[in-house]
Formats: sequence, structure tokens, C-alpha cells
Amino acid sequence: MLKTKGGVPVSTRAVIARINRALKPDYEMLKITRGYRAQLDLGQYYILNYNRNFIRNHHVDPETVARELEVLADYEEVIDEK
Repeated sequence: MLKTKGGVPVSTRAVIARINRALKPDYEMLKITRGYRAQLDLGQYYILNYNRNFIRNHHVDPETVARELEVLADYEEVIDEK
């Protein structure tokens, strides 16, 4: 059973899906880096504008972005699926 601090658990994958739905009208997407070199340059997560093919933001924290976009409620808590 997952232990939380009292909030409703939401998986990281679900948070990423919520963020991507919110960013879609601006032609943007939260991506996960692959490869060691890319992770050094971009961090584990980055936001890509796929219409103009450029990186809008790097070294992104999904929970912070989700709260800024208001796709994660105050009572929800992000958990890792490991």
C-alpha cells in the first residue's frame, strides 16, 4: 500500500498526462529526456514547443508545473510509481 502524507495520491504519469492536455492548445508538451547527455543539458523533464521545434523550458519539476497550470488540486499528492 502506498504511504502518503494525507493527500490523494496521483501518479507521476497521470500528472504528466494532465500537464500535456493543458499545454496542447499552445502546441507544447512535457517530455522526459532519454540518455545521459540530454539529462545533463535538459534535466529529467523539459517543455517542448513542437510547432516551432524549440525547448521552451528545461529542468522542469512536473509537480510545480501542474500546480501552476492548476491541473493538480491542493489536496492531491504526486507519488513515484517505482
